[in-house]
Amino acid sequence: MSSDHHHRVRTLWLSGILHGFTHLYQIALVPLYLLIQADFHLASEGEATLLVSVMGIAYFLPSYPMGVLADRVSRKKLLALGLALNGLGFIGLAFAPNYASAVFWVAVAGLGGSFYHPAATALVAGLYPKGTGRALGLVAIGASLGYFISPIYTGWRAEVAHNWRAPVLELGVFGLVYSGVFYWLAEEERGPATMVKIVIPTLKIFPTRALWGFFLAAGFFFSLRDFAGSAMSSLGSLFLQQAHGFNPKTTGLILSGIFLASAVSNPLFGRLSDGGRIRWTIVSLSFALAMIFLFPRVPKRWMFVELMAYGFFFLASYPVVEAALMESVPDAVRGRVYGLFITTGGLLGNISHWAVGVAVQNLGPDAASPRAYYPIYNLLAGLIALSFLGLPCLHAIRKREGLESHAGPFAGQSAIANPQSAIR
Repeated sequence: MSSDHHHRVRTLWLSGILHGFTHLYQIALVPLYLLIQADFHLASEGEATLLVSVMGIAYFLPSYPMGVLADRVSRKKLLALGLALNGLGFIGLAFAPNYASAVFWVAVAGLGGSFYHPAATALVAGLYPKGTGRALGLVAIGASLGYFISPIYTGWRAEVAHNWRAPVLELGVFGLVYSGVFYWLAEEERGPATMVKIVIPTLKIFPTRALWGFFLAAGFFFSLRDFAGSAMSSLGSLFLQQAHGFNPKTTGLILSGIFLASAVSNPLFGRLSDGGRIRWTIVSLSFALAMIFLFPRVPKRWMFVELMAYGFFFLASYPVVEAALMESVPDAVRGRVYGLFITTGGLLGNISHWAVGVAVQNLGPDAASPRAYYPIYNLLAGLIALSFLGLPCLHAIRKREGLESHAGPFAGQSAIANPQSAIR
């Protein structure tokens, strides 16, 4: 095999591991809500869940500037620096003396996480112009493992250490160490993607208002998917602990089911979607919608399995939609496009952690009854249904950009344009 092939494979898997750390941090606090509430003497669950919302907002708010950087500077350096900052945020959080300090440090951690997706998604799409869905699906295995390990680890360590700070500190140190490993072993991007960045660094993102309109609409509709998905973890934590009496350790174990099977479904659906993005997005989100509706209604003994089925389908939609988005625009603007896209989805999606905390608080004594949660889960399922409307918007962008293949919408053909065809 050529040295270029080895470079691409190694960078792909290193990026996947870094992806795992990025998402590990996002839900590390979810099983710890009630412990954090008690430690800081908070008045409500909403204040505890707000920490994850603040982290998420800080994660997604800078996504466009990070996308600009990803189109102009070393993506490898951005990824290593971002993980280091993410880890430092968690180390600071572990020593936070009060709630205000905790809010500051989760914002620092979120800012570090914001470096990942614009740089990594553009990097992978550039490395694998053919089979982009499969490559993004493989990288998503890292996210699945990070999501899976995080609630188990933090719930277990909190039970053993009798506090929430020990697992937070340890995860911060692990991330800081891996940032150095990544910087040492990963290589800079090579080939056509790098040349495009150099030749046309100021290429407009979208040349017409119509394209901007379709893009913003797609971002909004898929943000409804993100809201529902983020809410499932925080709402699940409160639901399991308050309506069913589980401790943090068991809660973390059950919630990990969301992410276990996605290690299989992400690369599977990513590869299948190289033959049709729209079809496989609809399949994955339709099953996810059904699983959200059913979750609060199943017996306790089936909750882990039910969440595993939900995660299998829901998380598989991400590499498929990301591949569709990357194939809809020229390589020279992919970092900025993806940065804007996840800013829209991320800001609304991460409000959900705080929103479900407030919703559960408003249940009052009924929070101990599983039936009281039915309307909230019904609403989340409805948001998934509305997110389908983002698909024709992405198709319209691809068609108007002249990147639609002869095989049909989102058929998985490469969307990397050469500099001449990109300039209008």
